Amino acid sequence: MTVTNKTVLITGASRGIGEATARHLADLGHNVVLAARSGGAIETIAQEINDAGGKALAVTCDVSNWASVSDLVAKTEERFGPVDVLVNNAGVIDPIARIDESDPEEWGKVVDINVKGVYYGFRAVLPSMVERGEGTIINISSGAATGALEGWSHYCATKAAVLSLTKCGDVEYRDKGIRIMGLSPGTVATDMQVKIKASGVNPVSQLDFSSHIPPEWVAQGIAFLMTEGGDAFRGTDFSLKTDEGRRLAGLPEA
Repeated sequence: MTVTNKTVLITGASRGIGEATARHLADLGHNVVLAARSGGAIETIAQEINDAGGKALAVTCDVSNWASVSDLVAKTEERFGPVDVLVNNAGVIDPIARIDESDPEEWGKVVDINVKGVYYGFRAVLPSMVERGEGTIINISSGAATGALEGWSHYCATKAAVLSLTKCGDVEYRDKGIRIMGLSPGTVATDMQVKIKASGVNPVSQLDFSSHIPPEWVAQGIAFLMTEGGDAFRGTDFSLKTDEGRRLAGLPEA
């Protein structure tokens, strides 16, 4: 079942998964709001979507700052009305380092973006969703949420926290009509994988770039989770690493 005419807010939308999701969902007839720290990139993408007949808005936002996220939602509501779907996509993995070599300040910044940014998104959209008795929140997760990888203590820990937020949000809001789920895409051909490969740390850095799935596949997975088919994955992570997951999302099986 295809869902159309929803207002979808996407963080980290300047490139990669976020950009692909904005373009795909706009093609499906949704209003899309692109949020990122780099205003120039999202302005260009939004203009291209609008020029192609879609409906898009670009809003510069730092997800690690509560006031910035609150303002983002206010601007979305001013332009398109209440947020129907929030895609918490913004996340970072830099700098990759073993714990004893890590920079405490930089490690903390990853927490601010990867965890607080997701919480701030929840906090900003949930009151309206609860009042209306409907809404969907999709958190971009990772196999790192349940596994340990050398050099990725910050990323594994923060993705585990996001999975916990997915579970807690579902417990608190499922009976209020809110759909909350995660999406674990596997490795995706984005700039993040370029940085991972350059680090040379752990087996993921040894993968050839051609082995990663395109970000457009993740966008298609998000579109699937927006439909009733996504209800089976509320409170957990939906994975594109399995043949079943790819089949449900209409993607080629491995």
